[in-house]
Amino acid sequence: MFKDKVLMITGGTGSFGNAVLRRFLDSDLKEIRVFSRDEKKQEDMRIKFKSEKLNFIIGDVRDFESINLAMSGVDFLFHAAALKQIPSCEFYPLQAIKTNILGAENVLEAASRNGVKKVVVLSTDKAVYPINTMGMTKALMEKLTISKAREPKVRKNNSVFCATRYGNVMASRGSIIPLFIKQIKEGKPLTITNPDMTRFMMSLEDSVDLVVFAFNNGSPGDIFVQKSPATTVETLAVALKELFNANNEIQIIGVRHGEKMFETLCGKEEMSKAEDMGGFYKIPADFRDLNYTKYRETGGAPLLNVEYNSDNTKILNVTELKELLLTLDYVQEELISETLTIQ
Repeated sequence: MFKDKVLMITGGTGSFGNAVLRRFLDSDLKEIRVFSRDEKKQEDMRIKFKSEKLNFIIGDVRDFESINLAMSGVDFLFHAAALKQIPSCEFYPLQAIKTNILGAENVLEAASRNGVKKVVVLSTDKAVYPINTMGMTKALMEKLTISKAREPKVRKNNSVFCATRYGNVMASRGSIIPLFIKQIKEGKPLTITNPDMTRFMMSLEDSVDLVVFAFNNGSPGDIFVQKSPATTVETLAVALKELFNANNEIQIIGVRHGEKMFETLCGKEEMSKAEDMGGFYKIPADFRDLNYTKYRETGGAPLLNVEYNSDNTKILNVTELKELLLTLDYVQEELISETLTIQ
């Protein structure tokens, strides 16, 4: 299905974009467009991958003309551009709105106008029962995607616009694992917000797997969730200390702006209609229109009093988490670097 096709990744210079390139660079795709506003990261990727298949485009999802021009001739789109840091979005909510909501609408509209056949947008567990700006803006991005999937022009073109939700992507840029490793190497305390706070654990490869699964199985308006293990923040700190044979103290600093004790990937209302697809849940869109008098309730699926969250999934202990961490290239590279430094 990829032969001679064009794939575009918005925010393509981030951790996800790099993981996609590692997966798809040797595929039958004719071209992969990396769209972002960071010229330095684009240059780094150009040097790193050295591939004529890559086309780097400077632009901003906030600027409709730039994204619309870049979308010409695109067959498939992965939308990863976003503001993701929770405290930053809390302090600058309008910036999050401009990128995560208005920018997403620009991307979706450009995809519609250019006849893109498959669009997968990247959302987050924080979009479920959101209490922070980042989650709220991502929740609205999901709603925009479903709304766009309903539009007659998109449906007439047989295009599929769908979404994926992520838990924490381990060792992604700006995440907690690189921070803990940096603190370990600098001999500083490991700063923990709350030791009992739980988070889903996904690898970058898992994140690509989820998008590919949505790409292959998605219908218009679907949201896909990958079943993932979780761990407490304290367990993560202890596991990394043991891997690096470190004795740094652990310092409790308190919950930051907009943080939850646990995250939810699939809410109660969604679980009542979610389809279990083995390692994934698919949450289908509701395509009824506003004329509710056309529909008669006949005892549909009961509302379940259960959700899928980081407290009721499999919770990894220190040993299990160490095994998972050792599968990450980033952790392996940091361990080798630490060994060389000691020698």
